[in-house]
Amino acid sequence: MAAPAPDVSVQDESPDPVRVLAAKFTDVVEEPSVEEVAKALGNEAATGAPTAGRSGVGEALRQGPKGFLQLLGPGLVTGASDDDPSGIGTYSQAGSQFGLATLWLALFTFPLMVAVQETCARIALQTGVGLGVSLRRKFPTALVGACIFAVFCANTINVGADLGAVAAGGSLLSGGRIQPAWLVVPVALLIGLMQLRLSYSIIFRVFKYLTLALFAYVITVFVVHPQLLPTLEATVTPHFEFNKGYLGIVVAILGTTISPYLFFWQASSEVDEMKAAGAHTEQQRRGTTRKELKAARVDVTIGMLFSQLVMYSIVLTSGTVLHGSGHDSIESAAQAAQALRPLAGPFAFVLFAVGMIGTGLLAIPVLTGSSAYAVKEFFGFRGGLSEKVSARPGFYGLIAIAIVGGLAMNFLNINPIEALVVTAIINGMVAPPILVLIALLARDRRVMNEHRSGFWSNSLVWLATMVMAAASIMLVATLF
Repeated sequence: MAAPAPDVSVQDESPDPVRVLAAKFTDVVEEPSVEEVAKALGNEAATGAPTAGRSGVGEALRQGPKGFLQLLGPGLVTGASDDDPSGIGTYSQAGSQFGLATLWLALFTFPLMVAVQETCARIALQTGVGLGVSLRRKFPTALVGACIFAVFCANTINVGADLGAVAAGGSLLSGGRIQPAWLVVPVALLIGLMQLRLSYSIIFRVFKYLTLALFAYVITVFVVHPQLLPTLEATVTPHFEFNKGYLGIVVAILGTTISPYLFFWQASSEVDEMKAAGAHTEQQRRGTTRKELKAARVDVTIGMLFSQLVMYSIVLTSGTVLHGSGHDSIESAAQAAQALRPLAGPFAFVLFAVGMIGTGLLAIPVLTGSSAYAVKEFFGFRGGLSEKVSARPGFYGLIAIAIVGGLAMNFLNINPIEALVVTAIINGMVAPPILVLIALLARDRRVMNEHRSGFWSNSLVWLATMVMAAASIMLVATLF
């Protein structure tokens, strides 16, 4: 019989660092317990589930469309946030420069994304804690800490680029009457206030509604009328070009689709769902059922499918309209939107710009949130979007640092495209070792018991690891 997982209680977590500092200068009493926080928040889950854990797939489907929407949660938001303005810019660049030559990557990366994100969700559902906590308990502290520090830096750079992209989208829709620089601060304040002031259930519902913005890119495909046979051929036939430009864009696509911040966000979101549904201690959350795992797999699969459908649509749109029309130097989503206006009409332009704004408003909170989750899990103090700012100021302080850092990028004359290259390098270097740790953790019988990774799941995660490692090496090679 497998040895039971070590009994690590939630009470072992360190107190909030901000409260510890405040206590030195004030009469602040110790931070509120999880029970006190739970009483203040109530037990309503964001998805509407009355108790901890996920509803079964069959049970959800019997409730009709409402039940199906309740089934979709962290996986859908994670998949949608993967298509942030930075990713949209990468996909637009791929289509404008190489036509349909990179369409096959949407199909190729789909099972890898599903395997990785499902593994992260399964680890969280089984252990009852975020990925940062699980990694810290099993692997050397210095190794895990270095990875998390790199993820925080990469996320902050990405936040800066995405803030600029959302502001640029608003400027485009105003016809250039409003300068992007005027919108950066309001966008940052809007996102910050949403994360700091709204309840978890409302935040999660907002995230779900923002995923609808991604349908703008799917609709754009029908506006531009791509040719059917060349599209099908490019979808199923891998295409390789051994030159700096093509290898660079392939590496960028891989780094955009399989990003380390998504690993931490997926796991932490699962934990927050359980907290919001009533499981306020680690002991209550620990352990899962096959019914819950099946629901999580459905959620993750649909989320990743949605993500790749959007990637596919953007590459197809830009490859059909922009490639060969003198617009092969697209470097951002804003440039792609501008280029579409005279070629595909104002409707396509508006769809592209609206999609860019919506995805930015979704992705930036995910980037800042995943940074905060990763750091607080590593240091072992409490906090999450399911808890109030007054109860966990340290966690929300990390979110504020990420937003302010990203905001500063837009006023320091840092080229956002060059910054994204740096982000891609960091993600490319950090993703493989984190994936190795995740793969080893998911196969550990002492941690996962009967829910450890099977043959196919384990094989796909290792394949994703090797692909990301190869991408990292190719990226370095393209720079020299």
